[in-house]
Amino acid sequence: MSSAQSIKSVYVFEAPVRIWHWVNAAAILVLAVTGYFIGSPLPTQPGEASANFLMGYIRFAHFSAGYLLAVGLLGRLYWALVGNHHARELFWVPIFQRAYWRELWGMVKWYGFASERPGRYVGHNPLARFAMFFCFFLLSLFMIITGFALYAEGAQAGSWQDRLFGWVIPLFGQSQDVHTWHHLGMWGLVSFVIIHVYAAIREDIMGRSSVVSTMISGHRTFKD
Repeated sequence: MSSAQSIKSVYVFEAPVRIWHWVNAAAILVLAVTGYFIGSPLPTQPGEASANFLMGYIRFAHFSAGYLLAVGLLGRLYWALVGNHHARELFWVPIFQRAYWRELWGMVKWYGFASERPGRYVGHNPLARFAMFFCFFLLSLFMIITGFALYAEGAQAGSWQDRLFGWVIPLFGQSQDVHTWHHLGMWGLVSFVIIHVYAAIREDIMGRSSVVSTMISGHRTFKD
């Protein structure tokens, strides 16, 4: 006689975390597409310059998505303080705990197809937590800081962008250097997103625990 499948559900991600996740994903998509065209502009449009504002619209979409990314991250930091303990996992990694590194290595073996079953984690697994902090959070901070530094050039000296981020360009040497690092950062975020999506779908299929649907419903389910 076959036994019925056992499914356990745990509430993990609160509504503000889930909303931020999807809004953030949309902002990064817009930033990546428009940022690519800002770095590699479209061919010159025919007709009078006053009748063509395509690059202006692209820049406006980029700046708007950049503000959304920055404000969203501030809101996410606030929710890390007032939300449940899973909301804080994004902003720190227990690198001084030996058990953490042992569990992280176990997840590395799982993703490397050298382990039959992964560990069961209600929140982010140790490897995902490492990647979210070092490859997403810190990289997003870098992109926000360098992005506002470049925006300050258009906002002119004396603007709040210049007062807060004007030190960045002299630190790097010149404006073009900041542009180059900002562009490289974009490709870093794109690479992270590709791996993140792959890992989430893979975990849903092979790990027998929900990942994608968890960021919609907030509940993580484990199939025994």
